[in-house]
Amino acid sequence: MTLESIVIWLIIGAIAGWLAGVIVKGYGFGLGGNIVVGILGAIIGGWLFGAVGAGMGILGSILGATLGAVILLVVIRVIRRA
Repeated sequence: MTLESIVIWLIIGAIAGWLAGVIVKGYGFGLGGNIVVGILGAIIGGWLFGAVGAGMGILGSILGATLGAVILLVVIRVIRRA
């Protein structure tokens, strides 16, 4: 993995984490937390998109990571309330 690909992962993670925080109101974790949530969301979203055979580009990666991050935040919200 090159430095460039790591930087791209971090940027996509930050964007996806921020978007997920906006969609799922009340969950802002700061820049570092958003990156972590976004990267974990990218793993979840990549798995979901891969399961249905959807292709990914940069926009697809951001959307997939955002979808995965939203799912992650909803699960965190449900666990915290229980």
